[in-house]
Amino acid sequence: MGSITRGIANNILGNGAVDGTDALSGTIPATNIANATLDNLTAFPPSVSAGIPQVASDPPAPSEGDVWYNTTTYKLKVRGLAAGTWATGNNLNTARRFAGPAGTQTAAVGFGGETAPGPQTNATEEYDGTSWTNSNPLNTTREGAGGAGTQTAALGFGGTPGPTGATEEYDGNSWVNSNPLNTARYQLAGAGTQTSGLAFGGYVPNSNATEEYDGNSWTSSNPLNTARRALAGCGTQTAALAFGGYGTDYVTATEEYDGNSWTNAAGSLNLGRQTLTGFGIQTAALAAGGESPSTGATEEYDGISWATVNPLNTARHQLSGCGTQTAGLAFGGAYPIVAATEEWTKAEGNLEVTLT
Repeated sequence: MGSITRGIANNILGNGAVDGTDALSGTIPATNIANATLDNLTAFPPSVSAGIPQVASDPPAPSEGDVWYNTTTYKLKVRGLAAGTWATGNNLNTARRFAGPAGTQTAAVGFGGETAPGPQTNATEEYDGTSWTNSNPLNTTREGAGGAGTQTAALGFGGTPGPTGATEEYDGNSWVNSNPLNTARYQLAGAGTQTSGLAFGGYVPNSNATEEYDGNSWTSSNPLNTARRALAGCGTQTAALAFGGYGTDYVTATEEYDGNSWTNAAGSLNLGRQTLTGFGIQTAALAAGGESPSTGATEEYDGISWATVNPLNTARHQLSGCGTQTAGLAFGGAYPIVAATEEWTKAEGNLEVTLT
């Protein structure tokens, strides 16, 4: 079968570490290969065999990161996360764009938004992982509000008409007014919880304002490095992520917040866009949809860089979302204004490692 060159799979030491001294280059000597005439590797040299279990069938319940060699299929495998996919869910009761989001894939809340060019809505809906149910409306009708928290302890802030700084808290049944933002704006992003929230960016004009919420009032903090509107955000009050939006053009810049200030991340979005949605945490985020023009593009962030993954089934912008990098939700959007709901799932599985 010719010479076999080194790769990650065949450059693993007996203790499980990767030998990087030869930069994964060079040809493996035939003496290190059980049978150089076969198409599949039938055995490992002793140094590797000591670090990687050889089994006749895959383990019944491996943990993420486990590596083994299946001697029946002649495949080196690792337990990891398979490629994520979007699945179509049941529609919102009220089609809308620019709704405020909070919660998880199986316990979400969407509030406000615009139902057609012009009229805004105060409609609130809850998602249980299967369908949407109408709940009590916002006190202030608006679109483009930021959201944070959970389905039973949500926070909605900002929006338009106005712009407004109006802030409301949701308990899973009804909304109660709280103290407003210091800087009224819309198309802003949010992160955190109902008692420890974060608002950043927004419009009128493009803003870099950052504010922290303590369950009662907002306090101004250090601003974003790039002023922008229609951006996405996720994470917590002390570990947030801001990405995308519109400044003087479509933005690719990603920024990380540590509870005090924003730092430009090394990795930028592959596709600059505005009116996208995002969810997850600072080191494991997802960006989906947006306008550049209207797209279904989806990207994953690992705390260092963004990688393009499977797109939304319905390309759109001005959509909303919540959840985690492995179990997320996207709903609503335009154009035209839609009620579409999609669920993002990235499940664990046994991944084959190609021997090169």
